[in-house]
Amino acid sequence: MQIQWYPGHMHKANKEIKSSLPDVDLLIEVLDARIPFSSQNPLLAKLRGDKPTIRVLTKTDLADPAITRLWQDFLEQEQAVKTLAVTTKHPDKIRQILDLCARMLPEKAAANKVIRTMIVGIPNVGKSTIINVLAGRIIAKTGNEPAVTKQQQRINLKNNIVLSDTPGVLWPNLESPYCGYRLAVTSAIKDTAFQYDDIALFALEYLLKNYPDQLQQRYQLPELAREPLTVLEAIGLKRGCLRAGRQIDLNKAAKLFLTELRAGGLGSISLETPEMIVVELMELATTREEKAARKAARK
Repeated sequence: MQIQWYPGHMHKANKEIKSSLPDVDLLIEVLDARIPFSSQNPLLAKLRGDKPTIRVLTKTDLADPAITRLWQDFLEQEQAVKTLAVTTKHPDKIRQILDLCARMLPEKAAANKVIRTMIVGIPNVGKSTIINVLAGRIIAKTGNEPAVTKQQQRINLKNNIVLSDTPGVLWPNLESPYCGYRLAVTSAIKDTAFQYDDIALFALEYLLKNYPDQLQQRYQLPELAREPLTVLEAIGLKRGCLRAGRQIDLNKAAKLFLTELRAGGLGSISLETPEMIVVELMELATTREEKAARKAARK
């Protein structure tokens, strides 16, 4: 299943980001610590060039801390990039973004010049909460579903920093199906864009390989089946997700499972690693070459 969700306001927001970026001194890109690659906008990577960038990994309380450290090391290999792992439970850590802005632009900070920043991120990544912490007051709307912020705004922060806020944006073509699924698992994409059981089976396949103990413990399963569908059925039976005749309601079981996974009910879980992404990018490059060859052959 190919997952796509690209409301009209995102197209407008992407155009505004593209036109405003040349006037920005520093970019603050907010990523979900559970999916740092899948939550990174590929359009932005092309536009930013070597502009100083802080990549803020949010929801670290939900992510595997060891894998988050791997991601920070991996992301900081890129020129002019620094990372900061945060959670809304520790606002003091979020406020370190202001000091990091000054350290990355020392000449402007020393001269007491305005530092123009822009904050970007996918829907439901926690960007609005970060803005409110940095501003010290409620400015941006927050919510537990994507597409809460709909327009840009400029905010004056401490230390002569001006922050341009942007709506949460995705990109028009989720080229990798894996990224689309991970975005759906973490609720960056509205639930109306997919089927719960399809997304749940994708997540269960990954958990069976990487976090089997946490899965078994959460649902008190005496043994763990190898097939994701069998595990989903077992979860449905355990949680009473039944229709008439004791038939398991897979949609209800999948929705319950995803809700608990998103809330951290299964523990600290990361859904991708740098090593995985390197392999997936190689596969994607091969797919692109095959498509280009077929297109050339038709001509």
